[in-house]
Amino acid sequence: MNHSPALPPVTVLGLGPMGQALAATFLGAGHPTTVWNRTAGKAADLVARGAVLAGTAAEAVAASPLVVVCVLDYDAVHAVLDPAAGELAGRTLVNLTADTPGRARATAAWAAGLGAGYLDGAIMVPTTVVGGPSALVLYSGPESVYEAHRPTLACLGGTAVHLGADPGRAAAHDVALLDVFWTAMSGIVHAFALASAEDISAADLVPYAKGIGALLPDIMDDFARRIDRGEYAGDGSDLLSAATGMEHIIHTARGHGLDTGVLTAAHAVARRAIDAGRGSDSFALLAETIARTPA
Repeated sequence: MNHSPALPPVTVLGLGPMGQALAATFLGAGHPTTVWNRTAGKAADLVARGAVLAGTAAEAVAASPLVVVCVLDYDAVHAVLDPAAGELAGRTLVNLTADTPGRARATAAWAAGLGAGYLDGAIMVPTTVVGGPSALVLYSGPESVYEAHRPTLACLGGTAVHLGADPGRAAAHDVALLDVFWTAMSGIVHAFALASAEDISAADLVPYAKGIGALLPDIMDDFARRIDRGEYAGDGSDLLSAATGMEHIIHTARGHGLDTGVLTAAHAVARRAIDAGRGSDSFALLAETIARTPA
């Protein structure tokens, strides 16, 4: 790999599937790339393509003004970076590890105490999309730090969005969006289990399930307007009818001996709003009901 001397070097710490995709993308864009991983063998393909394998995390950090870390969680981030903390002063740490907004803010404060710039980020696509036009990466932290490294980060492809100075904002978006994803995934597998119990194959159910999915974008827009305005009139579809439909599903599933924990919990939230006299309101009201749930 012939690197342009005009392109700044980058270090990537952590070579799981996403870390490897990030390092390969920086390499492909022509950035001199140093890599480190606790299991050195994972770097073999990248080294063959021109990456430099550092012997320690501290050596890897010292090699570049921009250090990107992508590991399992923030415990792993600190396990990697605490021994290399002395090398972080004057560098920028871009943490693309998924974790909580609170831990993102705490890690930003830790980095600032070491004299390092800090950006927190959330990669909202699978590894196969990194570097391509469909990639989406969310960043938060000081705008000046983001702007200083935006040209380098842009090679990760697609759309990069800076969400503001609060270092926890990218992680907040990440957990909220993954809440949508994993709750929906739970509903999908439960629906397939329920259909199977009624001798309906997954393949037979899919076309109709996709039709349900196609309704969701307009529902999201409607709910967002209601929630932001605090206006929840039922307008033809209310919590009472929703709760009744949920009860039918729970009754059928229990009749087949299926686990109903997820939907039972959702139904309990709806019932709490109904018992408070809000049965004629929109399902969107439950965003407020959830916010009032005792810890």
